Amino acid sequence: MNSIKWALLLISIGLLLPGCRQNTPEESRDFVLQQGDLLFQDLDSGPLCDAIEKVTMGYHGANFSHVGIACLAARRAAKNGSSNFVVIEAVSSGVEITPLQEYLNRSLDAQHQPKIAVGRLKKSYRHLIPSALEEALALKGQPYDKVFAIDNDAYYCSELIYEIFLRANKNRPVFNLQPMTFKEPQTGETLVAWKDYFSKLSIPIPEGQPGINPGGISRSTTLTIIDPYDILGK
Repeated sequence: MNSIKWALLLISIGLLLPGCRQNTPEESRDFVLQQGDLLFQDLDSGPLCDAIEKVTMGYHGANFSHVGIACLAARRAAKNGSSNFVVIEAVSSGVEITPLQEYLNRSLDAQHQPKIAVGRLKKSYRHLIPSALEEALALKGQPYDKVFAIDNDAYYCSELIYEIFLRANKNRPVFNLQPMTFKEPQTGETLVAWKDYFSKLSIPIPEGQPGINPGGISRSTTLTIIDPYDILGK
């Protein structure tokens, strides 16, 4: 599916698909993006993204180093085939609202397809989406969480997703925190990229502290994974 066909499919919102009992991929040929869909991204933006992927495991072994949430921007006019969706995400400059097409084009494979899979909340959790999106929009402009600490009024990408659904669900987690690791799984040694990163911040590596990552969210049983660009089959 090329980017033009993707954009045309996104112009209208389809009916919510029924939830599945397991976190299994759905057929994607009739895929239509929906509010609250999580967009898991395999970024190729340097050693730190590679380090994130090495210490986290995504759904079916996918390399996910980033995640954002889709939001319908009703007042954005469709123009030149673009959709009226945006993505709310936490990036190095803070919590931002990014046009969908810009997000899709950020990381492409050899066939120029976005390296993205979609996580859709199962039916029993979808009532949380409007409140979660309100929480996300309210956090626009908050700083990026460089130290990966929970509850410090700054947010990294997966922490933003965790926090907005936590608030929407009356402080009951929808996605679970896990002890963080910055070590190479095969050797048990801390990756050089992480040593350099935290050394520049002049703080200890927060090994074992509670945190969350895109790969962990993608494996959550609260989601159904959809694969519009067949990145999980590559």
